[in-house]
Amino acid sequence: MSARHLTVASLLLGSLLVSVSGWPQANPPESPQNNRIIETSGVLNSRRQQKKHYVVLVSLDGFRYDYPQEWGATHIAELARTGATAPEGILPAYPSITFPNHFTLVTGLYPEHHGIVNNTFYDPVRGENYSYKDDKTNRDGSWYGGTPLWSLAEHQGMRAASFFWPGSEAQIAGERPDEYLHFDDHFDDHKRIDQIIAWLNLPPAQRPHFITLYYSNTDHAGHDHGPDSPEEREQVHHVDQLMGELKAKLDATHLPIDLIVLADHGMVTTQGDWITLDQYADLSHFKTDGTLLYADSEADAQKAYESFRAHPDPRFTVYRRADVPAYLHFNENPREGDPVLIPNGPYIFRIHPGTRKPPTGDHGYDVTRMPEMKAMFVVNGPDIRPGTKLASFQNVDVYDFIAKLLGLKPAPNDGELKPLRPALK
Repeated sequence: MSARHLTVASLLLGSLLVSVSGWPQANPPESPQNNRIIETSGVLNSRRQQKKHYVVLVSLDGFRYDYPQEWGATHIAELARTGATAPEGILPAYPSITFPNHFTLVTGLYPEHHGIVNNTFYDPVRGENYSYKDDKTNRDGSWYGGTPLWSLAEHQGMRAASFFWPGSEAQIAGERPDEYLHFDDHFDDHKRIDQIIAWLNLPPAQRPHFITLYYSNTDHAGHDHGPDSPEEREQVHHVDQLMGELKAKLDATHLPIDLIVLADHGMVTTQGDWITLDQYADLSHFKTDGTLLYADSEADAQKAYESFRAHPDPRFTVYRRADVPAYLHFNENPREGDPVLIPNGPYIFRIHPGTRKPPTGDHGYDVTRMPEMKAMFVVNGPDIRPGTKLASFQNVDVYDFIAKLLGLKPAPNDGELKPLRPALK
């Protein structure tokens, strides 16, 4: 069955709208763009799943692991004090970029295994480009591998909802979230929280047990002004206040809710001007997407690789894809291109000369070389051992942890529960 679109305006006017199966729809808050809650034809929570606890998973895009201490994020610090945290941060998958890492968090798969290897890329097998900004591709489930947590829940008779998350608009592993929205970065920050609470106030059979929530504030400030700027501090304080508001409203429901607040990656101040790659090798026989290189032939790939090697630059290392170090998990998927360029510092790259101003802050780098890529992680709730401090862990491990909190059997993935087990009561 196709998804139904229920407009915010009609709901707020008090229209008595029900789904095809007769379930009342949670009243969503109004968006400046009059965004819509989209409800799919999911099933009710099974009686067994109605007894389970709830997980609200919040991403604060680009929220570096040390921001709570650096900028005094008091609400997040309190969640950490009374719950569990990784003080030295969690380790993003390579590349430490938004779409790959958000989808890693909800599948437990490294980007080369779930297929979203960058925000934009070319697929030599399909002969097509993927872009996170293109509705045609980001809503097409055939680009995505793995079983996202919302699909996992629905396969096991548990409802799920998403207030924004990369991949949540596509049908993946046969499912979309039971309720979700098309991405709208201008949707009021406080009203996003109101919708989470509206979902949790639904009757038990309809109430989602797994909910995602997303904010991009700190990522935008980091890119535009840098991670050490007053503008970044302002946005850290803003999202920190939002997390205090969310926690208070979750507590007021008196439901057993585990709240996870994390980030996809960190942020670092960039150094120098653009590094222009076509000055090192002839790339005229390549398709390119961002800094990913797709040769027309094996001979072209090898020739470009040799040219890069003949003009070494300490700011980056170039590999044939099969030779990329195994710890990066970036050497198997044709979508990664060949040859593959790995930055050795916080440098910025482009294929051809241009006039665009370099970003002040950026990410995407190897976390083992740049610890500024480490992301924040805090979890608080009835299933969490208070005061727990976890060692840094790979973000692929979050998947099994959330499945454990929800009482679900996880799908095959690249992570493990062991690093987060000490946080469990």
